[in-house]
Amino acid sequence: MVSLESPDPRASSVQLNADLRHAQLELLSAECATKRLRLQYSIEEIACYAEPEVLRKAIDTVSSLKDFYASLENRLAGAAGRSAEPRPAPTDERLAQAAASVLSYLKEQRERYSPLAVPLSVQQKTIMRPFFSPGILDHVKIAEAKAAKHPDSSFEADSQATGLVRLPEITHMPSLTFIDVIVLNEVLNPRELFHGLVHAVQFQVLGAERYADLFARAFFTAGSHVMVPLEAHAFILESRFTKNRAASFPVEEQVLQWIRENRY
Repeated sequence: MVSLESPDPRASSVQLNADLRHAQLELLSAECATKRLRLQYSIEEIACYAEPEVLRKAIDTVSSLKDFYASLENRLAGAAGRSAEPRPAPTDERLAQAAASVLSYLKEQRERYSPLAVPLSVQQKTIMRPFFSPGILDHVKIAEAKAAKHPDSSFEADSQATGLVRLPEITHMPSLTFIDVIVLNEVLNPRELFHGLVHAVQFQVLGAERYADLFARAFFTAGSHVMVPLEAHAFILESRFTKNRAASFPVEEQVLQWIRENRY
């Protein structure tokens, strides 16, 4: 792990957010497992028949995690001077402005990095072929963030004005997907590539405009980038891929299922 006292603050920030992103991925897996448990057994059944030691360890783990993240939430609230009161629901006009801002940013970044991007390698396609269609694997390209300068963009000011606060900056993420271009800040591994390709499938199936609209609407509800269903689904599928890469599944069908169930 990179120390926060590293002489390169940017590298430290990228590593910290990569570690936090992976922690969020594991938390989502734990949440899914807990939901399955709740659906299968009642509280009474668990309390009566669970092994006490196992149950106590699970409770202690959750309590510890709750205390840790609550302290972070309190620090964020204090630093930002935010009230604990829930935010008012955005107007339709504000939602439309936010969606337009996201869409403009996605297209702007795609145009910036597309000339610098390269196709997936034969090896990368071979690893991803059990999960993604040839159309996706042949169409998506990869670019390095450091290959392009970062000129001033109006997106940060626009997003703040529309209420899209605390969005991830490209320099703080291992990778970000801009429609059909995956932009990297670190060495690409199968896990990050899979995550980026899930978003590429979402863009392909939904279209960039609907993706931006769904993202903006969900962000106002979730208040966090990683809790937006579009992102959460990518985390869930990434976890499934990471745990057993030999168990193939079609990502496009998973995305279509979430669309049919209105989960985005």
